[in-house]
Amino acid sequence: MAARGRAPVLCLLLVSFFILLYLRSHPLVPQKDNERHQEMVRKEQQELFSKEVSEYSENVLKPRQEEKLKKLEERFYRMTGQTWKLTEGHALGPGTEDQQDDSTGVNNCVETANEEAIRKRKLPECVTKPLPQCEQPQPKRVIVLPDEPSESEEDVVTIALRCPSGRVYRRRFYKSFNSLVLLDWMMKIGYHSVFYTICTPIPRCPLELKENATLENIGITGHTVLNIEEKDTL
Repeated sequence: MAARGRAPVLCLLLVSFFILLYLRSHPLVPQKDNERHQEMVRKEQQELFSKEVSEYSENVLKPRQEEKLKKLEERFYRMTGQTWKLTEGHALGPGTEDQQDDSTGVNNCVETANEEAIRKRKLPECVTKPLPQCEQPQPKRVIVLPDEPSESEEDVVTIALRCPSGRVYRRRFYKSFNSLVLLDWMMKIGYHSVFYTICTPIPRCPLELKENATLENIGITGHTVLNIEEKDTL
């Protein structure tokens, strides 16, 4: 096939060679006509060569590449145990699918309740065992501080809370409020009670905040300044 395709090229080259010899032996031919003829010959040669390359690629290279890919695919399926993909499927004939459905229904009817129970008992434990229920996450506690009383009311104290950053927060509380309200206030402004505690400035002493103790019980009877300090992790 390739030899037959190269024959016209050789013939054309020979014709071009003789034409050039003729033109050289006849100087009476104008130079422009000679150049124009040479350009036409080059174009014809290029077109013929491109056509030959295209035919060679379509008839030789492409089939070789397809055959190589097919062999690689077959090798891959054999190595992975998927040889069934190499076989051609068989189309179902008329009525084959209906017959299969009918036979399946008959087999299902034949299976009794006892047989089904025995089959279920033989299933692996991982299949029959019910899946454990996921533990529901506990709802996040929302901190809500009590309403701030008026400064003119009785039994009201103003507490200044100094943060490690140097910022100071002030708020009014009733003396009868639970002492744990100070922890809620501290967490509300961004300091968790796991890592921080509330201390008196002088002397430096952590407050004993209890659920059954009021602010007055822990010694807060007037305007007070308290510090938020990091807990000692040692």
